[in-house]
Amino acid sequence: MRINKLLSNYGYCSRKEANIYINEGRIRINGMIGTPGQWVEETDDITLDGSPVTPLKPVYLLLNKPPGVTCTRDQEVEDNIISFLGIEEYVFPVGRLDKDSQGLIILTNDGELANGILEADHDHEKEYRVTVDKDYGDEFLDSLSRGVDIRIGRTRPCQVTRVSDRSFDITLTQGLNRQIRRMCRAFGYTVTSLERRRILNLHLSDLAQGSFRELTQEELTRLKTIISMK
Repeated sequence: MRINKLLSNYGYCSRKEANIYINEGRIRINGMIGTPGQWVEETDDITLDGSPVTPLKPVYLLLNKPPGVTCTRDQEVEDNIISFLGIEEYVFPVGRLDKDSQGLIILTNDGELANGILEADHDHEKEYRVTVDKDYGDEFLDSLSRGVDIRIGRTRPCQVTRVSDRSFDITLTQGLNRQIRRMCRAFGYTVTSLERRRILNLHLSDLAQGSFRELTQEELTRLKTIISMK
């Protein structure tokens, strides 16, 4: 595999960050400075800043993200998710949950698992509780479920269930930028609250807002089965 993928799979950094390390000359492969896109074997002698590169212990976390936290590792971004977590282990958020939204997000250092979750062709489900600024009718929910042109693309058909006159649950199998907010805006509604409650087999349950926990072994095993990881 390419060196940036190996570093990501081993839990050191993202592929993008790996490319930065390579360009800075911090990666050596069999004694030679690594080059961008270089192919490597796990049996190669690979070092980062002079230390051997070996698989790190994988970390799998679930966070109930509060509004106001931005899903980025960039330390220059105010209220970034890594500063909010305040942990020493290297992790990155799997996918996005916009700053104004709240709810479930996975953080890990396992690049292979993250890519499996994010693979668009796999139709992986994510469930949200949405509240809008005014009462809606059944026609609105039916229109959402059939798919909506939101200018950056047409959304896939989805499951939508009424919760109250202003709230509903929606299950998506794609992740277009600010998708739910754009879908509602297309029919004249503004989202006032957006909470992600489920990603595949992982549920928010009673995890308090702002808290995080490790995935259980049962959750992790089931998750890997769903995304067809061996």
